[in-house]
Amino acid sequence: MCGIHGIYRFDGQGVAPGQLSVMGNVTRHRGPDDEGMHIDGPCGIAMRRLSIIDLAGGHQPLSNADETLWLVCNGEIYNYRELRSELQAKGYHFKTGSDSEVLLHLYDAEGDDFVLRLNGMFDFALWDARRHRLLIGRDRLGVKPLYVTQDGQRLAFATEAKALLTLPGVRAELNRGVVASYLHLGYVAAPDCIFAGIRKLPPATLLAIENGQVREWRYWRLSPRMNQDLSEREWIERVRAQLEASVRMQMVSDVPIGAFLSGGVDSSAVVGLMAKQSQQPIRTYAIGFTGGEAEALYNELPYARRVAEHFGTQHREIVVRPDVVSLLPKLLWHMDEPLSDTAFITTFLVSEFARQDVKVILSGVGGDELFGGYRRYLGEHYAQQYHRLPGWLRRSAASIAGRLPVDRHSGLLNTMRLAKGFLISAEMTADDRYRSYLQVLDRETVSALLMQPDADHADPLALAFAEASHEDSLNRMFAVDAQTQLPDDLLMLTDKMSMAVSLECRVPMLDHQLVELAASIPTAIKVRRGHLKHVLKESLVGLLPNDILERKKRGFGTPMGAWLKKELAPLLGRLLAPEVIQRRGLFRQPVVDRLVADHQGNRIDGTDALLALLNLEIWSRIYLDHRDPTDVAAELKGYCS
Repeated sequence: MCGIHGIYRFDGQGVAPGQLSVMGNVTRHRGPDDEGMHIDGPCGIAMRRLSIIDLAGGHQPLSNADETLWLVCNGEIYNYRELRSELQAKGYHFKTGSDSEVLLHLYDAEGDDFVLRLNGMFDFALWDARRHRLLIGRDRLGVKPLYVTQDGQRLAFATEAKALLTLPGVRAELNRGVVASYLHLGYVAAPDCIFAGIRKLPPATLLAIENGQVREWRYWRLSPRMNQDLSEREWIERVRAQLEASVRMQMVSDVPIGAFLSGGVDSSAVVGLMAKQSQQPIRTYAIGFTGGEAEALYNELPYARRVAEHFGTQHREIVVRPDVVSLLPKLLWHMDEPLSDTAFITTFLVSEFARQDVKVILSGVGGDELFGGYRRYLGEHYAQQYHRLPGWLRRSAASIAGRLPVDRHSGLLNTMRLAKGFLISAEMTADDRYRSYLQVLDRETVSALLMQPDADHADPLALAFAEASHEDSLNRMFAVDAQTQLPDDLLMLTDKMSMAVSLECRVPMLDHQLVELAASIPTAIKVRRGHLKHVLKESLVGLLPNDILERKKRGFGTPMGAWLKKELAPLLGRLLAPEVIQRRGLFRQPVVDRLVADHQGNRIDGTDALLALLNLEIWSRIYLDHRDPTDVAAELKGYCS
């Protein structure tokens, strides 16, 4: 695990070592244990290393025997032992015990298709000196990020965008063309980036430079085909077997390893399967909040404690009331791009806590997408039942829904929020209904909010829907999530927030073989009769306690919406004040004021929308105004004193 970066010069000039060093220094948090670089004329590749496997011998860049192939790799290759044995049988000799070295010899043996043999999370850069060819790539699901900038003279890449900003001629400028999409979704979807002139390499993508030409292609996609031949019991057995294999494979490490534990089904399953594989108690880490009703809704410590006791883990808990004002500038600097998902705060805090003991952590991220764990996946199920009602009754219900008070941080008002969202969207097409569940702000509000609406702005959801050819409704939704929210929100924040404290986070639920298996399960089995995660839960019977299997889902985030109404209200007021909005020149003040007032009055739950605006302003002060995060944090603290 590390951060990688590099430069290829189209003009034939040599790469300056100092530029690579500066790029590495800004991402030192990703790899505090080691650094290295290799320069061959117009190509330079480099890395910062967090030592996980082969601590003494895994220095990068790695090379083959005659030093015609050079590699830097960020991530872990979980099936490296099997691949290593296969390559050794073919006569390849290994210099190290590093998992990354298999990429060199596998590329030599199989060419670009070598990536199809890899089971892991990774981004890499491989220099083929024989062909004067640079190949960079990203793993199938996009667990590891990779940013690219290109002009007529060079192409540069890095695991974090901030490394590219150190290069001459690359400036931190807002990509105004993605602001509408950011406000719509709450994150910037690949290949776009919030920085002008920088883009994200999409998941499952390779990029090659050879003979001055740049070629980019996707090497893997989920199959849209359902397997209708298996019984429910056979699916349950296959899911359990593959999940056990995924967890076992991802426990390989030469350093201490632990697991995040929320007490939800996904994290509990990972912990339970880890416990089956380990002779020693698993180290588990959980986070909770102190405060009132809103904080209590997000406090999952009793459930985590129940699971920890059941499996006899070495359990540690942290109870927080985070200093959000001080944290936000620091975390947004690490994130590179703003987002509206409050889980990035929680993920950072529990990662920082776990890093006191371990360098590797396993997480249950991805289980909800894979096995149908979100309420939004039931939209089609309930819509079919809803449309059996008389039209006049449905129209009356929709009219009443528009006046319902909502607040996700109150039990009753959150139920009303969910009902309101369903009733308003019930008459939409399936794709538009799903969009309404995913969006932070609808497209009409975004257009009203922007000073200069861009009718031609990118629409990542439309593209994802167009490419999702699944006839099965649930798997169509997952195909959309796998191209948008999963890599560019959940996995992005998981990577950036764990690596901010030099902690490697692995996600066994997103083992690509498990993903392919789950994507072929028909909806009628995956979410049976409206029961979320039916097949996954059935596969875990006998492993997890029944009360954990049947507990209601709670998101892994913070009660940010409640804080914005109370202790963070002064911060919101100052950051969205008329003089600030006018100086940025992006938004119409009356629309901003209406969003704030509607959130305060429980007419909407504006948590994500307001956080998107707030985080964009904080991000702008750091990156566009070129200010240190600690300086920005001190300024924000003054607003709330």
